[in-house]
Amino acid sequence: MFDPREKIAMFIDGANLYATSRSLGFDIDYRKLLASFQKRAYLLRAYYYTALVEDQEYSSIRPLIDWLDYNGYKVVTKPAKEFTDSTGRRKIKGNMDIELTIDALELVDVVDHYVIFSGDGDFRTLVEALQRKGRKVSIVSTIQSQPPMISDELRRQADHFIDLATLQTEVGRDPSERPARRPDPTDIDQDDTE
Repeated sequence: MFDPREKIAMFIDGANLYATSRSLGFDIDYRKLLASFQKRAYLLRAYYYTALVEDQEYSSIRPLIDWLDYNGYKVVTKPAKEFTDSTGRRKIKGNMDIELTIDALELVDVVDHYVIFSGDGDFRTLVEALQRKGRKVSIVSTIQSQPPMISDELRRQADHFIDLATLQTEVGRDPSERPARRPDPTDIDQDDTE
């Protein structure tokens, strides 16, 4: 699946990867994740995309973002949008699909193999565009959750599908290493995988 001579780039839809690993019952160790793909080929870049709630005094994702930024990841953020739904509940929405897509297309002349960590069906068109340029695309998500975290269309379009469950021993965090978590009062709403 990977050729050690390839230049690869990782594109991580942060909220989607978090939801996928959570559905499988483990946390990602981002140091191990980076090392795992550095062993497979020449890792040119590793991007991590997430929306942030700007007005919060403390965001549970801030320590992760800071760590990633200093440890080999290119972190791409934008402010999340706040709105009130039809039932009057406060909702937060932060979709990073456009940012991920533009960054991926800008690297098409230097990346041989794209590794996209998302099951969002909206990325099917991006995968198709990259393939037309002669690039390989692997998608990392899971079919082992109920419902599956990857859209069928995206899985069919990809050159390779890697089930995150098969990477658990390689990139999962040991539960004893888990820091105490503060409750996060907001959930950033992402688009469905369909």
